Amino acid sequence: MEQISADVAIIGAGPAGMFAVFECGMLKMSCVLIDALDELGGQCVALYPEKPIYDIPAHPGIEAAELIAQLEKQIAPFDCAKLLGRRVVGLSGAKGDFTLSTDAGDTIRAKAVILAAGAGAFGPNRPPLDGLEAYEATGAVRYYVKKREDLRGKRVVIAGGGDSAVDWALALQGIAAHISVVHRRAKFRAAPESAAQLDALAEAGKVEMVIPYQLHALHGAGGALAAVEVADLDGNTRKLEADVLLPFFGLAMELGPIAEWGLELAQHHVTVTPSTMETSLSGMFAVGDIATYPGKLKLILQGFAEGAMAAHAIHPIVHPGMALHFEYSTSKGVP
Repeated sequence: MEQISADVAIIGAGPAGMFAVFECGMLKMSCVLIDALDELGGQCVALYPEKPIYDIPAHPGIEAAELIAQLEKQIAPFDCAKLLGRRVVGLSGAKGDFTLSTDAGDTIRAKAVILAAGAGAFGPNRPPLDGLEAYEATGAVRYYVKKREDLRGKRVVIAGGGDSAVDWALALQGIAAHISVVHRRAKFRAAPESAAQLDALAEAGKVEMVIPYQLHALHGAGGALAAVEVADLDGNTRKLEADVLLPFFGLAMELGPIAEWGLELAQHHVTVTPSTMETSLSGMFAVGDIATYPGKLKLILQGFAEGAMAAHAIHPIVHPGMALHFEYSTSKGVP
């Protein structure tokens, strides 16, 4: 249980929230980062730490976990307080004097708030299979892959038809002993280039395509998986030998208490003024995936830019009457 005062409270410690710390710090504003996860990085570390990201400027390719590690180094000089494994459950006050509370009993006082909570709290959509929990407990069924090496030599069944299913089928080549991809139809909702690569692997006999089928049952004992049973649309079943099942059916997103703060919302996202990133609640700003406005692109690099805009809009709240002279980091340096 903590009692913290800072100029800016940032809810969400993913890439956008972390970079907002840097931008605020460069304007001499202190921050506290709050996140429901136990570590920095948001979905980058929770969902795909070893997956490369190709659209970060100056990095032709960088793994998600490495991006977070570099962001952590970048914000280190600003000595940002961090409340991890906590969920913000309460908000009171107004611009210049907000009070936030967490489910751990923490109290945070801040002059402004930045929402950088992605699409809110998230968790996997779990398949409705009997005995699922026992296999989840042993890792025989898992929804995230933190280390590809954990699956070396395993017989892996991947279920789903989106980017995650296709990307992991590609990423586990040469690592898993056998890969089966289960989908209810031949067309995948994935990037065309990735889907084409998967088709090529299937034609080469390196991936087994189990189409059109859906998950039907799990077979094994003591949490050790032996086979995944699948069924087609006519009810015909077959068993796939498996050590691990990776079901990728998307994430269940919810804004949680944020939805009760009276903010203007659009399809479960927070609407903002794009020039300042301010929400309908004065003194509260939103950046990254949670924010929406005309022309919004859900890219990490756009979340970075939004953090800079929000920081500059917050400066007069934290330092009223102080003129802000724009300076490049090459001129002013970092602490």
